[in-house]
Amino acid sequence: MAEQKAKLFDRFAEASAGFVSRTPFFVACVLLVVLWAPSFWLFPSVDTWQLVINTATTIITFLMVALLQNSQHRAEQAIHQKLDALADGLADFMEHLGGDEPSFATDIDDLRRAVGVEKEMVHKHARAECAEPLEAALPFASGALPRVD
Repeated sequence: MAEQKAKLFDRFAEASAGFVSRTPFFVACVLLVVLWAPSFWLFPSVDTWQLVINTATTIITFLMVALLQNSQHRAEQAIHQKLDALADGLADFMEHLGGDEPSFATDIDDLRRAVGVEKEMVHKHARAECAEPLEAALPFASGALPRVD
């Protein structure tokens, strides 16, 4: 249940981030200020008039920061997963090409250490999604590199 609510919030945050980054939201903000400015005559004091716009903008800003932080955090996680998968794939490729060569082994170990703990999670995820062998995914993995003339 909690996971379903989190997914619902994530979808809402994503939709909100898409909406606030477009022209209609900016136009609505400008209209809010344009409609607020002449409302000076409707309020008994200048303080109340200013309090209305300050409260409205503070609430909107507070909610938008929470929603946009959620979207940014999820985007950052996705980027890290992709980079980890690339580093893991590169290490596998280097291992495949290098075989027993010591210079490759050192580089592969350095790369795997740089990826760290996240490597295991990404490695399992990548293996589950991509069942094709390295040779099928990379045509030149068999050692026959394309000629460059």
